[in-house]
Amino acid sequence: MRLKGKVAIVTGAGTGIGEAIAHKFSREGARVFLAGLPSDPVQDVAAAVTTNGGDAEAFLGDLSEEDQARKCVEAAARRFGHINVLVNNAGIFIANAETDAYRVEDFDRTIRANIRAAFLMTKFAIPHLHKTRGNILFTGSEAGFNGSANMTPYGASKSFLHAFAKGVALEQAKYGVRANCVCPGAVDTAWTRGPGGPLSAEVQNTIDGMVPLGRRGTPEEMANIFAFLASDEASYITGALLLADGGVTPAKGPMGEFVPDELRRPPAGSLPLRHSHDGLHGKEVFNAK
Repeated sequence: MRLKGKVAIVTGAGTGIGEAIAHKFSREGARVFLAGLPSDPVQDVAAAVTTNGGDAEAFLGDLSEEDQARKCVEAAARRFGHINVLVNNAGIFIANAETDAYRVEDFDRTIRANIRAAFLMTKFAIPHLHKTRGNILFTGSEAGFNGSANMTPYGASKSFLHAFAKGVALEQAKYGVRANCVCPGAVDTAWTRGPGGPLSAEVQNTIDGMVPLGRRGTPEEMANIFAFLASDEASYITGALLLADGGVTPAKGPMGEFVPDELRRPPAGSLPLRHSHDGLHGKEVFNAK
């Protein structure tokens, strides 16, 4: 119960890593305010958290819109009385094309969802976090360190979050507010596995071989990291970019191909997740190939 008594806003909470964070935080004792787009199963996740003994509220809206972001923060504070943690997890990965073929509308959508929403939520949450000496968490990416061919705006948007998190950590330290960024690699969600996503089946089949641990991460593994950073156990950590990419960033070559099959299996996990692969439902995806 490392988050007992804390209130957390989790954006992008309907699917993938966000769903896992919602369940993990609740299991650790937090009351959770779950935000996402109207097309995402946020209400279903909130209901599941409540069924499992937690206290959750859903908020549906586009957080890249100023009024929606403000309403989200105000609604969370009104519902639970205070805010201790903001998890800026919302984001999209919806296009695969070389830069000259990358559609302007997809660039604009990526910037709004991945950058503008995080900025607005941070802006409006900070005054509340001053009162609780709370903390802010961001979902970055190894792509923000290394760049990504055929999805250059996505990697660039995550790099922005890396620098933004560090800047917020520096300026907010004098108020007792921490800020950190978790940087996942390939996680087993709709973004990296299954039809209809931005990655071709051929590319999907090569992912595990490029990861030194020989497999994708799981949403629950990522949620475990967020829970630690949100807790008082991480009280001396701020301005950190925590890579959780299975070793991709320091790797040179397809090292995962050498991992034996028995070590490729992910941990069993215990969170009641239902939407790990629903993150692209209702979203337009563009693949130039």
